[in-house]
Amino acid sequence: MKLGGLILVVILGGVLIYGSLEFPPWGDPASSASCHVSPYYIEKCVEDTSVPNLVTAVLADYRGYDTMFETIVIFTAGIGCIFLLRIFRKEEIETRLYRHIATGITLRIERGGKFPETSAAFERIDSVWVPHDLIVKTTCRLIVPFIQIFALYVIAHGHHSPGGGFQGGVILGAAMILYAVAFNLRSAIQRMGERVTVMLSTLGVFIYAGTGGLCVLLGFNYLDYSALASVLGVDPVTARSHGILIVELGVGIAVMAVMVTLYYNLASAGKHDEGL
Repeated sequence: MKLGGLILVVILGGVLIYGSLEFPPWGDPASSASCHVSPYYIEKCVEDTSVPNLVTAVLADYRGYDTMFETIVIFTAGIGCIFLLRIFRKEEIETRLYRHIATGITLRIERGGKFPETSAAFERIDSVWVPHDLIVKTTCRLIVPFIQIFALYVIAHGHHSPGGGFQGGVILGAAMILYAVAFNLRSAIQRMGERVTVMLSTLGVFIYAGTGGLCVLLGFNYLDYSALASVLGVDPVTARSHGILIVELGVGIAVMAVMVTLYYNLASAGKHDEGL
């Protein structure tokens, strides 16, 4: 099985290398991309899309198909991580540690003992115990909302400055991971569980692909955002700008959810019980 996979990878790699031999030299000013495509993007970007950020216009409009499939690849990576790492079978834990919140005293409960799960006076801690740090947790509570607001700004303002769905989604995901590191994995999962992350990642892909489907239903080409002019009540150029914002929002949601899903499974070895 492993040998067959290796042979397949070598064959596909050889085909890709052979195909790349037909590419023009790197940076060739006489290539088709340099002579025709790039000048058009530079000269017509604002006129076509009303978006001054050339990178965002290319990624989400002119090259919209490619970016959509990049989002699908990220979604597939998250689902693949769940299939490969997630352990759904509940295993009985040998030992659990609990800390008495008022005094800081730690209880070690062996298998068969009575766990104080329902007691408000105790909180469960990981077996690889990290001392309670009020400063870290308080700081995290204060800065996470601002990180999330900045992430939304990066997504929404990607038209006019560096940013967009991928960058904003990573920042959103990092905010959730910071919360998990400052508190613990279980606290993060209680706020955003596995079901929520899977639903959000699916929603993000659906927003992107569904926007293209709506364009088709309105009689235009797939991902031709000018079709949204009649729905949004704006001119076609402004509709393309709004369409870019919509798909960037979908990308941001998908990237954030997949990033959190990867962290949950990698940090806990798929158990979602204890982890970094």
